[in-house]
Amino acid sequence: MDYKHTALILVGYQNDYFAKDGILRGVVEEPGRVDEVLANTLALIGRLVPTEVSIISTPIVLTPDYRALASPVGILHAIKESGAFASGTPGAQDIPELKAFGDRIQYVKGKVGFNAFSDTLLDDELKSRGIKEVLLAGMVTSLCIDSTGRAAYERGYSVKVLSDCTSARTTIEQSYFCSSVFPLYGAVVSSSEV
Repeated sequence: MDYKHTALILVGYQNDYFAKDGILRGVVEEPGRVDEVLANTLALIGRLVPTEVSIISTPIVLTPDYRALASPVGILHAIKESGAFASGTPGAQDIPELKAFGDRIQYVKGKVGFNAFSDTLLDDELKSRGIKEVLLAGMVTSLCIDSTGRAAYERGYSVKVLSDCTSARTTIEQSYFCSSVFPLYGAVVSSSEV
C-alpha cells in the first residue's frame, strides 16, 4: 500500500450508531457486531497514525427539521422518526474514542445522505492530498458504505472495503455485499490485511 496516496474514510462513527445507548445501534441485528467493528477500526487507526495515510471522518448531521430528508424511506425514515443525527444532539456527535487521535483525524462535514461525496468537500480534500486509493470503514454496509464506494470508484479512486470494519443490518446482508456487490467496483479486505 502506498501510504501517502491512501485515505481511510470513516463513515458514521457517531454516537447514534456506536454508543451503548445509540438510537440506531439496534439496526444491526447481530449482537456484538457494532462493538467488534469499533474495536477493529480503532486498532486500525492506531496502526495507521504513524504512517502518511490520510484519515478522514465523514459524519452525517441533519437539521432538526430534517429538511434534507424530504421523502424518507427505509432507514432514512427510521432516522427521521427516531431523531437520529440531529444537529446539536449527543447522538450526532463523533464518538469520543476518535478524540484520542487528535488532529490526526480530519473531519469533512456536510454529509446529509448515504454518499460521503455528495454535498461535501471530500473529493476536493482527497485530490488536494493526491489520494489514489480509499479504504472504507463504518456503517451501514449496504447503504452509506456502498454509496460512498461507488461514488469513489466513479471519481477514479481505487476502492477497498474493510470487511471487519463495516457492518450491515444482518450477517446475510454483510456477506452478500462483501461477496457479490463490492467486488464489482473494488476489493474487500480485512483490516489486518491493510
